[in-house]
Amino acid sequence: MKKVDIKALDKILEKMVDTVDSSKKEIFQIGEQSRREFETLSEELKHVKQLVVQVIEKGDRLEINARLARKRLSEVSMQFNRFSEEQIREAYEKAHALQVELQMNRQMEKQLRNRRDDLERRIYGLQATIERAEHLVSQISIVLNFLKSDLAFVGEALEDAKRKQEFGFKIIEAQEEERKKLSREIHDGPAQMLANVMMRSDLIDRVYRERGSEEALKEIKDLKRMVRNALYEVRRIIYDLRPMALDDLGLVPTLRKYLQTVEEYNRSTKITFFNLGEEKRLSTNLEVALFRLIQESVQNALKHSGASEIQVKLEIKKTHVLAVVKDNGKGFDVAVKKEGTFGLMGMKERVELLEGEITIDSKPGSGTIIMIQVPIKG
Repeated sequence: MKKVDIKALDKILEKMVDTVDSSKKEIFQIGEQSRREFETLSEELKHVKQLVVQVIEKGDRLEINARLARKRLSEVSMQFNRFSEEQIREAYEKAHALQVELQMNRQMEKQLRNRRDDLERRIYGLQATIERAEHLVSQISIVLNFLKSDLAFVGEALEDAKRKQEFGFKIIEAQEEERKKLSREIHDGPAQMLANVMMRSDLIDRVYRERGSEEALKEIKDLKRMVRNALYEVRRIIYDLRPMALDDLGLVPTLRKYLQTVEEYNRSTKITFFNLGEEKRLSTNLEVALFRLIQESVQNALKHSGASEIQVKLEIKKTHVLAVVKDNGKGFDVAVKKEGTFGLMGMKERVELLEGEITIDSKPGSGTIIMIQVPIKG
């Protein structure tokens, strides 16, 4: 067995910390720059929208005047002998001037609308960039804390260089997978909803002008519902990242609320929670680890098992905590190792770090039972 050079590993970790910290600063600068540009473009968009309204109003007036001028010219042409040459020329020149001005007004309206649409697209892109930057900064802060605290002792635990390398790859894969998942959720959820809100806001303005205030109020009610749904999606994503109640209320109330929320979001699956032991606070690291383990188990059941019912049982005793997640899904062969099962591997490693035990009992067609037992240390 080849021993790992602890000093060399410490240098590697120090370099990782510096690199991640530098990346965090760069992403933060990108976010700030995007925010400043967002504010500038928002002001310009506001001004352009005002100009569009003014140009449309002017165009309506010009349209009326041009129609009257054409009518006057038609009358002069039909009764040519009744009017002087000066009157005929004046009618023609007025009709022509109004027509030219109307064409210029329409061209200006088209240019302003194009500019408005371009600004809205750029603002939407900047908004997505700002959100991604904020989430990335948050994720990198978590990674930095992990590198500065927990990974400071990895060198003492790793005795095999190959195991160290595989562990590093798993961390990177987990980070990238979480970023992809977060990116998809934001793009498919709040980002799409906010884009629809932008479009509906323009529609309300048009409806108000064309069909009146009652129709516009109906559109506003629909808009409020869309904003409420977007807010719900944002809160759900934030909750998945880190439930605030975990620090304030503890493991049991947070699990109860989380499972209730998941059940509401997945209406085809009934989720039942049983707390069989004492409802007491545990150490922060233990509560976070147990919450993530149960969360991963429930998400695996929802994604892969096709279960219609999931039961979660938690029992906190004096010396240990027992958690059981059971579903009535399609199950799988535990002995067959499949590609892409990093979730189960990560759960096993997390339990090993807690010096606990995890048992996975499943057969095709018989559902799955995951039992986790973790000791409580003084």
